[in-house]
Formats: sequence, C-alpha cells, structure tokens
Amino acid sequence: MTKIKALTFDTGGTILDWHSGFQTALKTTGEKYSYSKPWGLLANELRRRSLKAMLNLGENKPPSYNFDNAHEFVLREIIEENDLKNFSEDDIHNIAYKTPHNFTCWTDFPENLPKMRERYMVCSFTILSYRIIIDTAKKNNLSWDCVFSCEGIGKYKLLPEAYMTVAKMLQLDVSECLMVACHNFDLDAAKTVGFKTAFVRRPDEWGEEGPPDPDPNPDHDIIVNDFFELAEVLND
Repeated sequence: MTKIKALTFDTGGTILDWHSGFQTALKTTGEKYSYSKPWGLLANELRRRSLKAMLNLGENKPPSYNFDNAHEFVLREIIEENDLKNFSEDDIHNIAYKTPHNFTCWTDFPENLPKMRERYMVCSFTILSYRIIIDTAKKNNLSWDCVFSCEGIGKYKLLPEAYMTVAKMLQLDVSECLMVACHNFDLDAAKTVGFKTAFVRRPDEWGEEGPPDPDPNPDHDIIVNDFFELAEVLND
C-alpha cells in the first residue's frame, strides 16, 4: 500500500446519496397527482435498471447514450408500468436530469476528501456523466484533482479498458491506484487489472431495501465502515 499515489472514487452510491434524491423527487411529483406508490422501491428500480444499462457499455460498439439518457428512458418505462400517466415532460426532466445533478453527498465524505488529498491524487472515476459530476461537485463543495467519466473514455466499467485508461492518463502503474467503492462488482473488476481496492460500507445506499452486496469481498486491500476510517488508514 505504500506505493499508492492516486485514489479513484466510485461516485454514484459511494459518494452520492442517489436513493434519497430519487425517492424524494418521485414522491413529491406523485403526490402532486394524488398517486400513492412505494416510492422508495421505484427509486431503487430506477437506479437498478439504469445501472444495468451502463455497465460494460462500449464493449462491442461506441456508446450511443450516457447515464443522463439512461435515467430518462428507464424513468419512462417505470412511469408506463406503474400507470403514472399524469407525469409531464417537465416532471420527467426534473426527476431524470435535475435530481441527479443535485444529489447530496454522504455526510462523511466532504470533510475527509481534503485530508486524503493532502497525500494522494483524488479522482472521481465514474460511469455517471461528466455533467453530473461537475454539478454535484459544485453543490457539495468537492475539489477533485481530476474527473474520469467513462463517458469520455468510451469504455464503461466493468470493462478492463476503463480502469487501465485511467491509470495511463494518471501516468501511473495500475498498482499505484486505489479504487474506492461500496460495490464489490466495481472493486473486483479493478483488482482484476491490478488496482488496489478499498471497500467502504454504505448500508443505507438502497434505503430500507438494503444494498444487494453489503458484504465486502475479503480479498480487498482495505475494508472500512466510512470515510473517517478510510482517511485514518490512508494517512497512517
């Protein structure tokens, strides 16, 4: 671990609380039309399907959409399936675009980012769109040294090219990069190409439903409960 020079952070879920954002937006919009639905579950379905639409994108042909587009077309599916026919185009734009661009951070991250930045390059490495990362950084007062969106790479996680491209752009060997995430699938893919990995638990990421993979792979180099603990481990 003494070789680590850069921390690359998964951002959706690990840094940003997407569940609360989507749940609130769906609930507020639905109640405007007197709809009663399990808004938390619908928020999770929006996330689950849009995430599935992004993983490994670009494997066989150049991507034709980004995460903003995925949020929109998945939301339209959910609206149709749940008979939310009164949702307007403005409502769709607010939920699918404005909401994720205004996600708030988990409270343990903003104050620990500067601590980690003193010693390491700190980078957002994400499948979210560039614009989501720009807007949420401004909203949450985050100072990234660099932002790597798979939107610009043209190869999306979990493709190995995504991870190797980030290391190359940082002019580092893959072994000098630490992938930080609350998702085993992301960390496992990073480890396969040679990254070091740090699992940060996010038990509330999916609300009451709970995360689909809450238990860290024991092969990860670091396993912590929050960013206070990670900052302490990295600066020890």
